[in-house]
Amino acid sequence: MSTKKKPIKRNALGRGLGALLNDTPQKESKASKELATLKTTPSAAMNEVKLSEVEVNPFQPRTHFDQEALAELAESIKVHGIIQPITVRKLKANQYQLISGERRFQASKLAGLTSVPAYVRTADDQQMLEMALIENIQRENLNAIEIALSYQRLLTECDLKQEELGDRVGKKRATVNNYLRLLKLPPDIQLALKELKISMGHARAIVTIEDVALQLEVFKKIIAEELSVRKVEELVRQLSSTPNKVDKDTTPSGSSREVVQLQSKLASHFGTKVDVKSDGKKGEIKIPFVSIEDLNRILEILNI
Repeated sequence: MSTKKKPIKRNALGRGLGALLNDTPQKESKASKELATLKTTPSAAMNEVKLSEVEVNPFQPRTHFDQEALAELAESIKVHGIIQPITVRKLKANQYQLISGERRFQASKLAGLTSVPAYVRTADDQQMLEMALIENIQRENLNAIEIALSYQRLLTECDLKQEELGDRVGKKRATVNNYLRLLKLPPDIQLALKELKISMGHARAIVTIEDVALQLEVFKKIIAEELSVRKVEELVRQLSSTPNKVDKDTTPSGSSREVVQLQSKLASHFGTKVDVKSDGKKGEIKIPFVSIEDLNRILEILNI
């Protein structure tokens, strides 16, 4: 296997992952100086690691692998072998944990390989998470919600600032913000975006609408009428130029303007329609969820 090809493939990863794995010479920048503090141990040469000794990455942000694409990669591996080594960290003697390259790892199993070339690194859990997230963002064909969740995890779990995040993933701050805003959409719309029933363009237009009920209404119209992104943008412009009217059927009984505003704020905060009822002295707040995953998402927001 020729080592001359490695720098070309490394460059495709962008500055963030290259710095984390310490494989590519870089100009010193604020981000690269911070990344240099990571205690990763670069390998001068590849190691052959048994597949049976490697466990998958528990921090893997990828939630779905296309089985057909995986089978095609396995066929390619049978013919050409592993062109790009996987990256692992050593847990103890003859036991490793995958940092990056899970598609190659899974495809190698399908191809019948018993061992693969690998770079062995030293990294703690936070570094593992950051490496896995950045590697997937830059290499995998993630859907918009998976990218948004990966960005969110880099901000919260890796304690990065938005400026640092942009440097890590090689994206402008505005691009990162556009993805993060998608997480404010109701679960139904997020699911549709994840399943590619609507595009990123559709979602970006919808998220500019402040009222969650109206967001869902526009979303249903997109699905029913198969609206293009341009038509949705035009629809949203029309809605924004028209004063908001609160439907009597959706207004909580006995609610004041303050309660209605609270309902809108809560719906935006939790990313789902929230029902608030009050008689002026007491009342109730209902937060619906559509799945266990959605419930866990809401519980995380509540810090429970």
